[in-house]
Amino acid sequence: MCDGVTQGEPGMDLSLMSRDVIALSTVIALSHNVFDGALLLGVCDKIMPGLLMGRLQYGHLPMILVPGGPMQSGIGNQEKNQVRERFAKGEVGQEELLISECRAYHSPGTCTFYGTANSNQLIAEMLGLHLPGASFVNAETELRAALTKAAAARITGMTHLDTDDGGYTPLGRVISEKSVVNAMVGLLATGGSTNETMHLVAIAKAAGIQINWDDFAELSEVVPLLVRIYPNGSGDINSFQQAGGMSLLIRELLEGGLVHEDVQTVVGPGLSRYLEQPILEQGRVVWQTGPEQSRDPAIIAPLSKPFARISGIKLLTGNLGRAIMKISALADGEDTLVEAPALVFHSQQEVEQAFQAGQLNRDLVAVLRFQGPRANGMPELHKLITWLVISMEQGYKVGLVTDGRLSGASGKVPFAIHCTPEAAAGGLLAKVEDGDIICMDARNNLLELKVSEKELAGRETVELQTRYAAQGHQIFNVLRGALSGAEEGASAIIS
Repeated sequence: MCDGVTQGEPGMDLSLMSRDVIALSTVIALSHNVFDGALLLGVCDKIMPGLLMGRLQYGHLPMILVPGGPMQSGIGNQEKNQVRERFAKGEVGQEELLISECRAYHSPGTCTFYGTANSNQLIAEMLGLHLPGASFVNAETELRAALTKAAAARITGMTHLDTDDGGYTPLGRVISEKSVVNAMVGLLATGGSTNETMHLVAIAKAAGIQINWDDFAELSEVVPLLVRIYPNGSGDINSFQQAGGMSLLIRELLEGGLVHEDVQTVVGPGLSRYLEQPILEQGRVVWQTGPEQSRDPAIIAPLSKPFARISGIKLLTGNLGRAIMKISALADGEDTLVEAPALVFHSQQEVEQAFQAGQLNRDLVAVLRFQGPRANGMPELHKLITWLVISMEQGYKVGLVTDGRLSGASGKVPFAIHCTPEAAAGGLLAKVEDGDIICMDARNNLLELKVSEKELAGRETVELQTRYAAQGHQIFNVLRGALSGAEEGASAIIS
């Protein structure tokens, strides 16, 4: 499933569950018990996590993740978003919007912004599951094709019991507590996708490793922000690659003592093997030492002079529950504190209607509830960001609180997402009313509904209303009913 295509559509309700379906399909494929190893071909949002969740049930077998790489850069993300905002305002028509989108997404490969797909690839390399430097080599290039051939050659070496290049290397030796921490640190240092706060939890659980949002919060306080790419900056993933890419990022983190060197990888022991970058030499891949300094300090900063002292993801807690906020995509300082009256919604369509009616032209915290795993599968709500951004650009103080998800591309708007417990599971979100004051404070890690306990005790809890079931969605009722909470990975199959 392509999340970009399904944004704002009924199919988005199935997006997160598709990760579990991919995991189940992976287990079915490997259950034939005829394989010595596996190459996993997966890039986008739910595919890589799903493949790993399923593949970890066969941790005794070697495995390499083979990425497809990003597309070449099209028009800039800022230009693309300006057209989207003009379309929302009615200033341009659908034809101009489609022309802009086709110029942004114009060829095979992942989207070039630093969303969930590219965060997946960064995490895979931090885990030691890619060949060094494979993550962000562009699709449809000679080097990309050569890296795929090299991965196929390498997996055969990993299955031998008597080789000199590391010997038998099952997935269960690569995924460890230390490699998972390395992945978390890489995500935080780059301001990666908030979706990974669920995907990494689920992947770790599949490996028998327990992590939670407190772990992310503690690491966030000591890991600085070293990368600025959209939605955290103006560059894209190709800009990151040109500035030094993964080898430079890993060099900075290793030299700063922020990641573990003593891990097993698919190319042998030691994360320092990933300080090299691949190049083509007579049609074959060879590796050379990567740069020691950033080629563009506006994209990758040195550890001695980071973009921010703390990294991009924060955990907010309070009487509304626990929620995730991405601060790396916010204007410095001014948007990390929002205190405003609530405006309650139960669907993105209601938010759009309020925008069209001019009801968002004020200070507000939009509360979009019943979007959690048990309610409707926890869809991404990226489509509504444009409407809230337009309100912010008119000078209003705007925030968003929801038990749903946002895209890794979502930025600008201060948001508290993945709010747990969700409204459908008895969370306080189900008692919020229009006009209630809500405080979102990333500086003090707070998410508070400023209504007295006495008044809240007298309020009725709003119940989840029966929803229109889109065609085919009823077949997922059992899976949706079994989904765990967001902080537990939002999975029906990994407990």
